[in-house]
Amino acid sequence: MTRCEFFMDGDRITGFSVSGHSGYAEAGQDIVCAAISAIVTMAEATINDICGAKAKVRVKEADARITLTLPSSCDEEETVQAVLSGMLLTLVNLAEEHSDYIEVLEV
Repeated sequence: MTRCEFFMDGDRITGFSVSGHSGYAEAGQDIVCAAISAIVTMAEATINDICGAKAKVRVKEADARITLTLPSSCDEEETVQAVLSGMLLTLVNLAEEHSDYIEVLEV
């Protein structure tokens, strides 16, 4: 199962951590894992490369984990929060369809 945690400070999303393999299908055939990977990649690229937020990103291949942490403030805060909110909503919708393979938490 893939675990998606969104770190909250009040209404502000301060980052996320996505870890684990969904187990929906064999590697290369796992559409749930592919969807999660695409969502995470799009969000990270938009936040850092388009918005220039300079979020800290850590990848731990051995744990199949990626963690993104925002700085305490960024110039494009409203846009970054919109991206993270969209990511959260998209993952929640995916989890509703595939609850045995993905869980989404706000912590």
